[in-house]
Amino acid sequence: MPVPATAPPERPSTPVAAPTEPSEVSRATAAHFARVQSDLLARGLLRSDGGGPDVPFSQRQLVENFVQIALYDEYVARNGALVAQTTESRLRRWEEPVRLGITFGASIPEAQRNQDRKDIAAYAARLSRVSGLPIGVTSPEAANFHVLVLNEDERRAYAPQLRRLAPGIDETAVRTITGMPRSTLCLVFAFSRGNASNYSRAVAVIRGEHPDLLRLSCIHEELAQGLGLANDSPAARPSIFNDDEEFALLTNHDELLLKMLYDPRLRPGMQVAEARPILRQIASELLGGES
Repeated sequence: MPVPATAPPERPSTPVAAPTEPSEVSRATAAHFARVQSDLLARGLLRSDGGGPDVPFSQRQLVENFVQIALYDEYVARNGALVAQTTESRLRRWEEPVRLGITFGASIPEAQRNQDRKDIAAYAARLSRVSGLPIGVTSPEAANFHVLVLNEDERRAYAPQLRRLAPGIDETAVRTITGMPRSTLCLVFAFSRGNASNYSRAVAVIRGEHPDLLRLSCIHEELAQGLGLANDSPAARPSIFNDDEEFALLTNHDELLLKMLYDPRLRPGMQVAEARPILRQIASELLGGES
């Protein structure tokens, strides 16, 4: 049964850091992303309608989008850095309940923290309902999926905490998070034990400087990607797994991808050739036989 999403419990033994004033760098970053959001909205992007008659998709398209998004990787590690290169991979997902822990940088205002907690709890309940996977919000100490809302200065200095939250995290991942360029709106890393294909830990990083809709968009994309929909595809529509930013929030198409990912007929470790005939059957059932 899905785990109900609840607010993180109070932690009386752990003092809460008082909010601090953001630095000049952080204020400049906030101004930049306010302009980014305004520009995207002015161009009719960051849609929150979930898709409709103007963006139909077929059974074949749903299968191909799933293959590209769930069975390919977006990046490869090379010389200590992540390089964009789509590479065939294998199906990866969680086989245990997901416990989301939310951590805010000291500079994040209390009103923003309250809104983000509310948004993440509601979204966790939706993800759980759609996937059938138990997903809920807990304290950071009990979490296996950490959601970090940090400003620029906090994130740059976060390497020691990352190593504590995700023991064994490689230095490429640490550098990618602490050195996140402005071109990266947000990101997530999901980790497996050894060579396993099931996830056991994840870390999502949301920029604290983002304005409301851009921040919520990041929450939607990174939490869903951290469940196993790891890649983006320019062909996926209507979808948040597409770098064109047309859609801000999880769409009806994306909910179907999550249902497919957590269908018991699929197994962690499956590759494209083995998964495709099963995906065709699942897609046919989900779309009522539409081709």
